[in-house]
Amino acid sequence: MTPQSATAMQPVKTSAVTKPTESQQLVDRVEKIYEAIARRAFEIFDRNGRWDGHDVADWLQAESEVLHPVHLEVSETEDAVNVKAEVPGFAAKELDIQVEGNRLTISGKHESKEESTKGKTIYSERCSKEVFRSVDLPTEVDSSKVNATLKDGILSIELPKAAGAKSVTVEAKAAS
Repeated sequence: MTPQSATAMQPVKTSAVTKPTESQQLVDRVEKIYEAIARRAFEIFDRNGRWDGHDVADWLQAESEVLHPVHLEVSETEDAVNVKAEVPGFAAKELDIQVEGNRLTISGKHESKEESTKGKTIYSERCSKEVFRSVDLPTEVDSSKVNATLKDGILSIELPKAAGAKSVTVEAKAAS
């Protein structure tokens, strides 16, 4: 197999959260991730002979296996908040971006499957990566004008500031 590289820019679906039911979906998603980490932590605990005293280490190992870290760079201009997130291996359709007030949530799930057959030997491997990151933005943003693109594993999100959130310079005048 020869290594290949490709560069593509894809628009990413974004959704402005306006209904409490979508907030509930976020809570449900967090609960599912928590349950997956708890299951994996128990498997590690069980595999290690059920010895007490390693709860935190088991939990952190499980968390690192279940969730892929999302490194962020957040910058602010006069008109917008810009976020760059590292999501290598994810396609645009596998990511979900939600904006509610001044909170940005990035989540996604990527599953891959590899199979090969050589004679009577069958090799099959499945891999699943999941990302979840929720961050408070430094100001209120206009969720109807959010723009996101994915290129080379970097998710770039432009979040225009809400009308009332823009900074304004006011000059003081001498009173007469």
